[in-house]
Amino acid sequence: MSWSAKQYVAFEDERTRPARDLLAAIPGTGVRSAIDIGCGPGNSTELLVERFPNATVRGLDSSTDMIEAARQRLPQVQFDTADIDTWSESGPFDVIFANAVLQWLPDHGKLLPALVNKLAPGGSLAIQMPDNLNEPSHHLMREVAADGPWVGKLAGVAGQRAEMESASDYYSMLRPHCSRVDVWRTTYHHPLAGGASGVVEWFKGSGLRPFLEPLNEVERAQYLKQYQAAIERAYPALADGSVLLPFPRLFIVATR
Repeated sequence: MSWSAKQYVAFEDERTRPARDLLAAIPGTGVRSAIDIGCGPGNSTELLVERFPNATVRGLDSSTDMIEAARQRLPQVQFDTADIDTWSESGPFDVIFANAVLQWLPDHGKLLPALVNKLAPGGSLAIQMPDNLNEPSHHLMREVAADGPWVGKLAGVAGQRAEMESASDYYSMLRPHCSRVDVWRTTYHHPLAGGASGVVEWFKGSGLRPFLEPLNEVERAQYLKQYQAAIERAYPALADGSVLLPFPRLFIVATR
């Protein structure tokens, strides 16, 4: 799946706020090395550099477009193209930062302990994941995908992002490997100008991408038209024409 840095940063302030909240919960002493996995265009990496000015900070992402944007933003930081699920570097790292990326990867019961094993003693794995697969925004993506001339092309798309585990499940899978595990869930309410079209533009930079990528230009336009009509019904505009988009996210800080 390809990613567009330009589309992603269209809502940079809103997308960066959870990264700031996650960063604030990381123990801040003795951090010498930190890596931002799934760094995107470098907005979250920039926060790491600011929070840990004496640390060596790096970033990696599977998207060459994202990595190019990150290098332009932070030329002093080393960024590498890599897939997290095959990333073989052993570390050790004092901080592994994973902001809005691990929801795209399967088998968290294996992946998360493997990431903890890359930490130095006392190091922290900090994770934030959108927890919105059952929100109307994502239910409607799947509903539209199952009702149109694109059914064959989109048959397997819904399964690209698996259901997340519960907070207690994540605690249980990490606690045997960590001295401390902190798990919490926050629902943000983002005011988006433009009503339903603002919601569509938001998700074109994230959740809609796997649904749009297999389609040709005509199909993509038709899919978005049907999706936006459904969004208008699910998220009525407020008096000022904006939509207040509820966006739940799950946070984990696991300290080795």
